[in-house]
Amino acid sequence: MSAPPDLPDVVSRAFAVSRKAGYVSFCRNETGRLLAALAATREGVMAEFGTGCGVGTAWLRSGVRGDARILTAELDAKLADAAAEIFVDDPQVEVLSADWSTLLDKGPFSLLFLDSGEPTEVGVDSIADLVEEGGIVVLDDFTPCEVWPPIAYGRVDTLREQWLTDERFTAVEVMVAPDASALIATKR
Repeated sequence: MSAPPDLPDVVSRAFAVSRKAGYVSFCRNETGRLLAALAATREGVMAEFGTGCGVGTAWLRSGVRGDARILTAELDAKLADAAAEIFVDDPQVEVLSADWSTLLDKGPFSLLFLDSGEPTEVGVDSIADLVEEGGIVVLDDFTPCEVWPPIAYGRVDTLREQWLTDERFTAVEVMVAPDASALIATKR
């Protein structure tokens, strides 16, 4: 069995920026490769809510084909500035130092990558109109669950339940590693 291919250059740069900034919370390589594969199928404008230091953005960028663009918003100005360094010469990526709500009028998006943070912020009702028909929403940072309803930390995981049952989307939970999963939802 051979080793996985090297990281794309833009992803390596993003990891270097993250280390320099002391930021260790970023999307896993397994999720990143999924993002790159999905980004390769998209046209138009993609978005990310919660840039961090740009590792997820870099994975998206590594998959972009043609003239598709990525908009990403990070509330923490220090992190947004660090991420902007990675894409300073890339006209297809725009890093905004702002709350994700600043992207509300810039959609609909062909792909939307979200951290699985607060259910009220990334719940289906808050996000559904931001995605074009046939568009994809990716939420990461889930722990795989084999029961229904899904349980996380001793409680029903209402965010995961919402996304997996909403009639506006066809959704699936995908294990990206033995201890990590992501939700992929396609708008009907």
